[in-house]
Amino acid sequence: MNPSALPILYSFRRCPYAMRARMALAASGTVCELREVVLAHKPPALLQASSKGTVPVLVLPDGTVLEQSLDIMLWALHQSDPQQWLPVTAAALDAVLLLIQQCDGDFKYHLDRYKYPNRYDLADGVAHRCAGAQFLQMLDARLHPSEMLHGDHFGLADAAIAPFVRQFAHTDCIWFSSQPWAKLQQWLAAFEASDRYRGVMDKHVPWESGQTPVALPCTQ
Repeated sequence: MNPSALPILYSFRRCPYAMRARMALAASGTVCELREVVLAHKPPALLQASSKGTVPVLVLPDGTVLEQSLDIMLWALHQSDPQQWLPVTAAALDAVLLLIQQCDGDFKYHLDRYKYPNRYDLADGVAHRCAGAQFLQMLDARLHPSEMLHGDHFGLADAAIAPFVRQFAHTDCIWFSSQPWAKLQQWLAAFEASDRYRGVMDKHVPWESGQTPVALPCTQ
């Protein structure tokens, strides 16, 4: 296929929002041109596509621009969902989207202040760690009747939330491993060891105009 006909994904390897977008695109079998971005030196093509200047951004061949990671995930899975990541009913999808909203809202707020207290003029992030832990405790309880947040198999909720739990856990691995969240810890370890995660975490040189296109790997 002509690379110019492919969707273009602007991404940053370690960004949890970009991680989940890459996983959904790969799981759907959507081949994209991957453009790794250095956020301190954003390429003009990214800013032309999206003035917000953050990743991920997906530019479709018809010129449509998707600027939010969850929109990218849903678009990809509505094109093709061979691994059945999407819930089968509208009510179940609404419940999953509500859970993701909790992650992206209050939990992300506390995660940022726990991980980067100096950015927010805080002496430390302990109070925000405690606040964020309430969400993690809820996830652990949700995992007791099943192995995944989605239910009996990995799905949209797992892919959307796992990168942020991973970031929280790695802020202080010793503290996280000492918490009474055996199910959540097992779930996160399985995620980090999975081909679906490792398959979209290859390192790439920052994209420059004119370079040979890099295809996002497909994990089907």
